[in-house]
Amino acid sequence: MPAAFSLIVSQGRVADRTDGALVGARRVGDALSTLLRTPATTIGTPSPSRTDDWSTALREAKDTLHGLRDAVAGAIDAGTVPLLATNTCAASLGTLPTVAERHPDAVVLWIDAHGDFNTPDTTDSGYLGGMVLAAACGLWDSGHGAGIDPTQVIVVGGRDIDPAEGELLAGAGVRVLAPADSTPERVLELIDGRPVWIHVDWDVLEPGYIPAAYRVGEGMLPHQIAAIFAALPARSVRGIELAEFEAGDADVPEHVSVELILETFLPLLRAV
Repeated sequence: MPAAFSLIVSQGRVADRTDGALVGARRVGDALSTLLRTPATTIGTPSPSRTDDWSTALREAKDTLHGLRDAVAGAIDAGTVPLLATNTCAASLGTLPTVAERHPDAVVLWIDAHGDFNTPDTTDSGYLGGMVLAAACGLWDSGHGAGIDPTQVIVVGGRDIDPAEGELLAGAGVRVLAPADSTPERVLELIDGRPVWIHVDWDVLEPGYIPAAYRVGEGMLPHQIAAIFAALPARSVRGIELAEFEAGDADVPEHVSVELILETFLPLLRAV
């Protein structure tokens, strides 16, 4: 196995409205550590989930987000590829500004059923995780930085996007690929030879494979995600975030989901 990865596991609450994602991040982190024979750096301490407004969640996540930022920066500066097992997509508030700073030419593959492009002015739910990509692209100030060029963002598998959010995505120049259009050929065409930073929210999948808190029907299948990863050129990947595995689902055993996550991840080994 390559020694190129720095494994980072998020264990601090970052807008968690359910209890399963923190457990899921730990399960995935443990499995990746065993697979890669790489110790994990753990950021944050678990605390109970709570439904609160984005402003409260953001304030309470400050230390965890700073820790994730510093861990990603340290990994990049050490010449390794950050590999993160995170709980919610909101953890990327701490990582994406560092990506923008250290890899300004990288395309962000945001593999997610949602655009996560709401702002404080457009959000109906008040959920911080639905606002993270907009913050990283500078549409609102999270206090954790920005710098991602929205024209270098590709939302893969997007299909549950609010009307106002859709207007923001289109106006900013973000490419949104519906599941049917999320083929390896189309993704490679849009990447156009540039390096990539990969973010995966497992709700991009059709429900029933890898549980996620905010699941949406008519999604992609695991082998389709793996095919995109397999098509990426060698050494093109600058970092990977695997988010939103909701452990404790009554219908899918945890070990089955973790094995499927690893199987989907494996093609990325040749791209690092």
